[in-house]
Amino acid sequence: MLLVCMAVICVAFTTEDSDDFSIARREVLLRRIGHELLLQSGDSTSRVLPVKKIAENEYQITFENELTFQTDSLINTIQRLLTKDPFVNDYVVNVLNCDNSSVAYGYAISKNKKDDIVACKGRKQPKACYRINIKFKPTAIITAKNGYLLGSLPFLAFVGFIFLRSVKPRRTLPDSQHTNMFTLGSVLFDAKNRKLITNGKTIDLTGTETRVLLIFALSSNETIERSRLQKEIWEDEGVIVGRSLDMFISKLRKKLECDPNIKIVVIRSKGYRLSITC
Repeated sequence: MLLVCMAVICVAFTTEDSDDFSIARREVLLRRIGHELLLQSGDSTSRVLPVKKIAENEYQITFENELTFQTDSLINTIQRLLTKDPFVNDYVVNVLNCDNSSVAYGYAISKNKKDDIVACKGRKQPKACYRINIKFKPTAIITAKNGYLLGSLPFLAFVGFIFLRSVKPRRTLPDSQHTNMFTLGSVLFDAKNRKLITNGKTIDLTGTETRVLLIFALSSNETIERSRLQKEIWEDEGVIVGRSLDMFISKLRKKLECDPNIKIVVIRSKGYRLSITC
């Protein structure tokens, strides 16, 4: 999962290089549009001036000399050349008069053809100074990069969660900060060394038995909820099994039988209590 996340982030950043290439390629196509419009106007010598990026996703084609154009030819030429740009689906074309920036002709092309807006076909525009503005709808170039970055966030969050769980320190029971020895009736409970000592006899405890008894020892003669025992003993392992608790309680009862004054009592519908009587 971590490798997948890293791959997604790498793709997101390498998309920026792809953006630069795609934009440069698009500008070449725009110059090609200007060149063909000049040829259709009968001009094979004057220059297409450098393409300008006038706004985000909007470019301007300008010419050294005046020209004339047929609206149908303009539409077909631009559409034919822009099909070479895989990121172009929707765009708006406005032909402006140089002197006052008024719109001499304009139309809109959409991926969904029924949304095309094209008028005044078959008309020849008078020879004049024109600027052609083409505005593209943001699509795959920008959306892909944003999509990769946004898509990587859930992966990062998930990987971070897994990582934090894996390094989360095991919960330390409160007594470890104070004492490791408890007197339970005639029994001495050595939590550090996992032992019960009574009448010179030593009884070994497992790690889980020690943790269960430690919770009881800290709250002797108090009712300990079953859910609390399950949570504090088994939650860090990620699995809570009710029957496991019953098994360890049963084992502890047998090991505490050496003193009849010590009992682990079931409190119906609540939990357990370590009962110590004098």
